[in-house]
Amino acid sequence: QVHVVESGGGSVQAGGSLRLSCVVSGYPGYTNCRYDMSWYRQVPGKEREFVSRIDSDGSARYVDSVKGRFTISQDNAKNTVYLQMNSLKPEDTAMYFCKIEESSVCCSLSSCGPPDGNYWGQGTQVTVSS
Repeated sequence: QVHVVESGGGSVQAGGSLRLSCVVSGYPGYTNCRYDMSWYRQVPGKEREFVSRIDSDGSARYVDSVKGRFTISQDNAKNTVYLQMNSLKPEDTAMYFCKIEESSVCCSLSSCGPPDGNYWGQGTQVTVSS
């Protein structure tokens, strides 16, 4: 089964930067995959919030609160998605999660369809102090 693992979180002061990474691994017989990937974040007691998404064609979108500060990118050769976070604010403090979107497609020798596996990672904590 495919799964994702996030890394890169940490503690920084306001105005600082962090780069989060999300690696997709585990390919049960797939010959080719096209992943649409997203980053979400969550603080205790609140719902998980969409942050950014990048589709396999490279198109990207962001929640308004991070536009101009965060940049999502992908390295298809490494099956890795990055979230570069600049000008961090205390309100960016959260657990950040990577997700394989349901629109992703993987092909085996016989068929294509959504990948089989766990679409959510375990998260990486980002803490921004004022």
